[in-house]
Amino acid sequence: MSKLQRSVASPHVICIEDFRPIARQRVPKSVFDYLDGGAEGEVTLRENCRVFNDVTFRPRHAVACGKCNLGVRVLGFDLALPFLLAPVGYSRLMHPGGEVAASRAAGRAGTAYILSTISGHRLEDVRAASSRPVFYQLYLMGGRGAAEAAIDRARNCGFSALVVTIDTAVSGIRERDYRNGMKELISGSVFEKIPFVPQILERPGWLIDYLRDGGLPGLPNVIIPGKGQMPLVDINAALAESTPTWADLKWIREHWKGPIVIKGVLTADDARRAVDEGVAAISVSNHGGRQLDGLPAALRALPEVVEAVQGRIEVLMDGGIRRGTDIVKALCLGARAVLCGRAYAYGLAAAGEAGVDRAIEILRTDLERTLRLLGCESVAKLDRSYVNVPKSWDEV
Repeated sequence: MSKLQRSVASPHVICIEDFRPIARQRVPKSVFDYLDGGAEGEVTLRENCRVFNDVTFRPRHAVACGKCNLGVRVLGFDLALPFLLAPVGYSRLMHPGGEVAASRAAGRAGTAYILSTISGHRLEDVRAASSRPVFYQLYLMGGRGAAEAAIDRARNCGFSALVVTIDTAVSGIRERDYRNGMKELISGSVFEKIPFVPQILERPGWLIDYLRDGGLPGLPNVIIPGKGQMPLVDINAALAESTPTWADLKWIREHWKGPIVIKGVLTADDARRAVDEGVAAISVSNHGGRQLDGLPAALRALPEVVEAVQGRIEVLMDGGIRRGTDIVKALCLGARAVLCGRAYAYGLAAAGEAGVDRAIEILRTDLERTLRLLGCESVAKLDRSYVNVPKSWDEV
């Protein structure tokens, strides 16, 4: 373990926010801002985190709790923690271990990992890294044939669920990425990369790791029939050409007989539509504030969606999770579990697998402490009686 990894793995990193400056110093500006940034003015990005301050706790004092039960059952799988590691594209840019490291850390912690279509590691390698459930997050990039091939591979190597993201009719405009030349660095010509080379040279440690890893490959899980593996193309254009629709669920279900999660639901109407389509769960999500700016925070949309589904399917939530208290508030408002993306990705960018381990441990410790201070011995017993919610939230 390197000196940096030992530092990150130590108690000196006491909250998720402590990873950000370390990650900023380790990776090029373009990579850090890709991870850290959001769409347009980043209003929704900030609101995802800020909104947790609007919800306060109602503890039961003078209650002695021993070791609290953090386990949940999601899609029929027993998990040791009420949070899963969310799909984060281009994780291999943040650290060579990328998706394999995150999957292995999730498995070690007893929870599930969700692999993004935009991955630098093969489905088979990511699945083999974990002893716990691994889900595959599906974009329709490369067309229906490529998506069906990926679904077949996911099924054959033991993935447990399919997560279909529906909020990517086009990619949001992430202004930091445009300013930093993220597109050019990933898929541009040598000439187009030249203006952005200095920021890479400022991070020699990252550059050495990147070159040793052989550079970022194409998209090994997007195999286009008759053409082969999709190269590092302009992802924005690829997503715009493969807009997911409700009608696509029919042929997706024909190829995938396991549970399906719809990710990107923010309204009661879409929630009810998801129920009608027969999915197993939905994730209340605004894509981490990376798509349409000006959307409500995921936590703010959660009660409306929970009310709409009436317990007929499981409700997950992602967006803005940075502390164990955030997770507890989401569970109190009806989420079965949450998905954490940036929270572990900062750790990955800072110190690879050791950073992911530490991020998970921080959230686990936060969770247990919060439950004990609330006087609640199990996450299964959390409900709305443990929180104060602004009255305006009940006005849909």
